[in-house]
Amino acid sequence: MWVILAISSSFLLGIYDLLKKSSLKNNAFVPVLFFATFTGAIIFSALLLFSRSSIIIEGSIFYVPEISVKEHLLYFFKSAIVGTSWYFAYMALSRLPITIVVPIRSTGPVWTVAGAFLLYGERFNLFQWLGITLSVIATYLFALAGRKEGISFLRNKWVYAIFIATIFGSASSLFDKYLLASYNRMAVQAWFSIYMVVVMLPFLLLMWFPRRKLQPAFQWRWTIPAIGIVLSLADFLYFYALSEPGALIGIVSVFRRGSVMFSFTVGAIIFKEGNLRSKSIGLIGILLGAILLVIGST
Repeated sequence: MWVILAISSSFLLGIYDLLKKSSLKNNAFVPVLFFATFTGAIIFSALLLFSRSSIIIEGSIFYVPEISVKEHLLYFFKSAIVGTSWYFAYMALSRLPITIVVPIRSTGPVWTVAGAFLLYGERFNLFQWLGITLSVIATYLFALAGRKEGISFLRNKWVYAIFIATIFGSASSLFDKYLLASYNRMAVQAWFSIYMVVVMLPFLLLMWFPRRKLQPAFQWRWTIPAIGIVLSLADFLYFYALSEPGALIGIVSVFRRGSVMFSFTVGAIIFKEGNLRSKSIGLIGILLGAILLVIGST
C-alpha cells in the first residue's frame, strides 16, 4: 500500500511543477504563490474545523488533533523556512526554463546530507560521496546547457535564487525528520499549511503590492488554486506512506525524486524548451546521485 501511495505522491508532484510553471508564465509570482498557499490553507482549515466539531472523528486519517503552544511555534517556524524556499523558487521559475529549475531543485538530497553532516555529526560513506560527486558533476552539465541559452550559473541571480530555495527546502526536510518523529503528521501538515498564509501575507502586502505597477501584471488562472490542491494531496499521500507499517523511507524518497522525470519531460514538450539532450544527461546524473545518497543514508 505504501508503495502505491509514494508513487501517487510522486506523480502529483510532477503535475505540481507543471502547474507552477503554467501559472507563473508572464505573471506576477508573489500573488501566484500567495493564492496557491491560501488554497491549501482553506483545505486544512476545513479539516481542522471538521475535527473540532466531530464531523471527522478521532482515529480517522483526516483527523487533526489539538496541539500545544510549543507545537504552534514549531509549525510556524517550519512555515517560515518553507515560505522562504518557495519565495525564491517561484521567483526563479517565473524567469528560468523549467528544464533548468526542476533538476536543480532535485539536488536537495545533497544539501540535506550536508546538513546532517554539520548538524548531527554524520559522516559520509562511499555511496554518499559517490552521490554527492555525481550530483556536482551533473549540476556542472546543467551550467553548460544553461550557457547555451544565455544563462550563466555564476552571474545569473535567478540561478542563485533557485539554489537558495533548494538549500532552504533541504533545511525543511531536516526539520521534518524531527517533527514527523515527534508529532502527529496531520497536525504538522494542517498547521504548517495555515501558517504559510501568515508567512506569505507580508510578501504580498509589503513587497509586491507597493511595486505591482513596476512588475508583470497579476493574471488569475485556474492553475493557481490547482497548485495548492495538488500539493496538499501530494504531501498528504507522502506523509501517509511514511506512516504505513513497513514503509521504507529510502524507497519513498527515491519515488518522490522520480517526479522530476515527469515534470522535466512533459514541461519540455509543453513549453518547447531547448538543449534537452545535455539537460537529460544532467538530469539522469542528478537522479542517480540522489539514489546513491538514499542508499548510503539507509
